Amino acid sequence: MAVKKSAGGFDPEKDKVLKTWRCEETGLVVSINQYDGGEAKLQIGPRILMKKDGTERAPMKAGRLSIEDLMWFYDMIDEIKEEMTSLTGPE
Repeated sequence: MAVKKSAGGFDPEKDKVLKTWRCEETGLVVSINQYDGGEAKLQIGPRILMKKDGTERAPMKAGRLSIEDLMWFYDMIDEIKEEMTSLTGPE
């Protein structure tokens, strides 16, 4: 018997990542996402750390932000704000 998806359920095919930034020092990822043509929104996380061999580990929750995360985010905020503004337009 086939499993029927609920009418209001999340559809990953409708979820788009519009722009991504990554802190090389801490692995924190910040992205602008849009679901099904809706409003562009900021997502903080996941965190992607590097293995000793230089490959990426599996993504994990961002969790609490360190001062390094915060300082990186502070440095990036104007660029992120400009990108979101260009995607959403004036209100």
